Amino acid sequence: MAYAIIETGGKQYKVAEGDIFSIEKLKDHKTGDTVIFDKVLVVDTGSTTTVGTPYIEGATVEVSLTEEGKGKKIHIMKYKAKSRYKRRLGHRQPFAKVAVKKIK
Repeated sequence: MAYAIIETGGKQYKVAEGDIFSIEKLKDHKTGDTVIFDKVLVVDTGSTTTVGTPYIEGATVEVSLTEEGKGKKIHIMKYKAKSRYKRRLGHRQPFAKVAVKKIK
């Protein structure tokens, strides 16, 4: 089974055709759009493995954007003992869910 390792949003993902996974939100793209990632680090076809320095020239991974949303809320708590100081903050990280169509 062929797979590739791509870089997007400062993170690396191991993907194969047909995979569905979450990445950092992509600006300038909406649900249903086709996105092409050209920052491909490794491509493995099962018989051969190509490793880039740092990226492989001409290698692309084509994905379709299936969903956009926000993740679960992360709670941050600040507390200082004996001073009656406490703060509770929250944050929901935006994400994009993509499905891999083709690895070239």
